[in-house]
Amino acid sequence: MSQQVEQPPAVEAGTTPSLWRSRNFLLLWGGQTVSELGTRITGVAVPLLAADTLHASVFQISLLTVLAWLPYLLFSLPAGIVADRLDQRRLMIGCDLGRAALMLSLPVAALVGHLTLPFLYAVVGLGGVLTVLFTVAYKSLLPRLVPADLLADGNAKLTISQDAAELVGPTISGALIGLVGAARTFLSNGFAFLVSALTLILIRQAPLRREPTPRVPLRVELTDGLAFIRRQPLLVSILACTTWSNFWVMASGSIEVTFLVRELHANPTQVGLVFSLSAVGGLVVGTLAARLSAWLGSARVIWVAMTAPGPFYLFMPLAQPGWGVLLYGVGLAAFSANAVLFNVAAMSYRQRITPSAILGRVNAAFLWICFGVIPLGALTGGALGTALGLRGALWVCVLGTWAACLFVVCSPLRRMRDTPPPVSS
Repeated sequence: MSQQVEQPPAVEAGTTPSLWRSRNFLLLWGGQTVSELGTRITGVAVPLLAADTLHASVFQISLLTVLAWLPYLLFSLPAGIVADRLDQRRLMIGCDLGRAALMLSLPVAALVGHLTLPFLYAVVGLGGVLTVLFTVAYKSLLPRLVPADLLADGNAKLTISQDAAELVGPTISGALIGLVGAARTFLSNGFAFLVSALTLILIRQAPLRREPTPRVPLRVELTDGLAFIRRQPLLVSILACTTWSNFWVMASGSIEVTFLVRELHANPTQVGLVFSLSAVGGLVVGTLAARLSAWLGSARVIWVAMTAPGPFYLFMPLAQPGWGVLLYGVGLAAFSANAVLFNVAAMSYRQRITPSAILGRVNAAFLWICFGVIPLGALTGGALGTALGLRGALWVCVLGTWAACLFVVCSPLRRMRDTPPPVSS
């Protein structure tokens, strides 16, 4: 086993640091923007392919969501070990090429008449495993490409791409599906993953120097990330906040379309406007995230981001039929703004405070816990909707989402302006 040792990129004396002059970051950003757009396009195409082409039942379609999220619960911790042992950029290239092959296999299978529901399940499940590996490596690569003081700006720019893709992806997907059919739409995602792989190949990066370290049992390696988090009170508070929020956000997300259609009688155009409005909140805040973090302080911004938008969440269960449905979009936009600002600040702190040798395992531990609760949240939302009705369930969910702020408000973060620097070992 070896330890990765690398200094963050240096900023030349007398220059104003800017990511716009960083070739490596611009390549990463460009590739991820295209990849995110392709992913959002197929996010609509997958259930439509199952429902319209393969005539799947509601339960069979729901299994696609389970298969997409289950790899985070099963493979996140092993993925952290892999990301720390291998070169992250090469691992990401391999994952992109694998995901491209999986996506391109769907239109090929449809062309030769062998596209079946089990085949779609296999593609979604294997794609989920590769996505876990890619995500863990991706969150560990950025600190190797940009200086520590530009991490917030880098994370903000990457998050803007995600929100922009969420804004326009479903619209493009609908147009493509109508033009070429659901199966051929996956050509776009396959092409997007190939573009992402190409941009990663073009990144010029100094090779890691590896220092030998004693080999430890696999069980210890699997829990290294969790052990590091336990020794960092601020990371524990951030992890608890993120996990609690994810649980209740998924609970509300599992019933929101049903609420919009059955309770508010929203038509497809109104539903589309609601979700487009939600993405706008993230886009606006994403452009300001680095400046807001500098103005408020890197610690204060974490709990302010979770607390301040909370009252707007209440607009969601208060939404009414007609154009009052847009109140739901206002609530979603407030959450999107919160999520962008919080995630940028929290991710930047985690990347700065964690030694590069175990950053993959720490990122994996976060994913394992934060995303592991998502299926439970979805089940809870359905159960609450059945027991309390859709509007009553939404009241519980939005109050639960807002309550996540207590984990950071009642932590040492509230008494800090800025997060502490990493402790030199």
